[in-house]
Amino acid sequence: MTTTRSDNEGRTRPDDVAQIPAEGLVYVSPGPVFSGVSNDKISLRQIWRIIWRGKGTVIAATTIFALGSIAYALLAKEIYRAEVLLAPAAEQSTPMIGGQLGGLAALAGVSVGEGNDVVALAVLQSREFARDFIEQLDLMPIFFEEEWDAEKDRWRVDDPTEAPDVRDGVKFFHERIFEVSEERRTGLVTLAIEWTDPDIAAEWASILVLRLNDRLREAALQEAQTNVAYLQSEMARATLVTLQESIGRLLETELPKLMLAKGKEEFAFKIVDPAVPPRLRVRPKRALTAIIGTILGGLLGIFIVLVGHSGRAGTDS
Repeated sequence: MTTTRSDNEGRTRPDDVAQIPAEGLVYVSPGPVFSGVSNDKISLRQIWRIIWRGKGTVIAATTIFALGSIAYALLAKEIYRAEVLLAPAAEQSTPMIGGQLGGLAALAGVSVGEGNDVVALAVLQSREFARDFIEQLDLMPIFFEEEWDAEKDRWRVDDPTEAPDVRDGVKFFHERIFEVSEERRTGLVTLAIEWTDPDIAAEWASILVLRLNDRLREAALQEAQTNVAYLQSEMARATLVTLQESIGRLLETELPKLMLAKGKEEFAFKIVDPAVPPRLRVRPKRALTAIIGTILGGLLGIFIVLVGHSGRAGTDS
């Protein structure tokens, strides 16, 4: 007869396990994840049966999401997109100037052969340009119409510090209304405005281009006038004939700029394709919204059914 020995805590020592008869061993299989399945794997047919048994949940979730997405698509504000296509205005080239004359030109602040495309785009996308546009057209009540009391002509807030200010308007304008894109290969610039009214969207796009050209033309005019006045004063003080001739050549390059700034309306950008009120909205896309909502509802319903079945199977085991 085999004697089983134990340690001080009553546990069977490893060298005695081999003496236990094989008939006395019992193998316990881990319980399945899903009830009715004899192993850890589950077939597509079994998954389909589980989903079919929970088809009521799937149908309910699909229906709720479908109706919700349709309601959103019908009630959401319609947004229209007006675009204007711009091309950089042709620039008058100026002769390359070097030596002493080039230094004098730099001292006078005269730009020699430099393009203004980058500056024009930077001004167009700047916060200051947007702020002036919003303030001059008084767009804050339009941007935040839900917070504006038109009858009392004031914001619907008790604390004036909580009312939207122009900084909020600039952020709203850049993030939700205004967009600029440039085609690197051709240099063409597309200015787009998205708004609920197609006529207003086209009007704002046209106004922005007009204001941009006016601002850059005024800046160029002021710069040219300053340069001409400086060069004329230097010529009056110059005693050397050669220096007078050099200053005279600089004046010849500045006077065309002065004339161009005074007489050219499309100073920075030419309008290739003007903005027109769009006929079709860009969003919401009602059919696509309804389809996506229905699909998400069905997937959510299937997920709920599978998770619920897995939880019940784990409890039963």
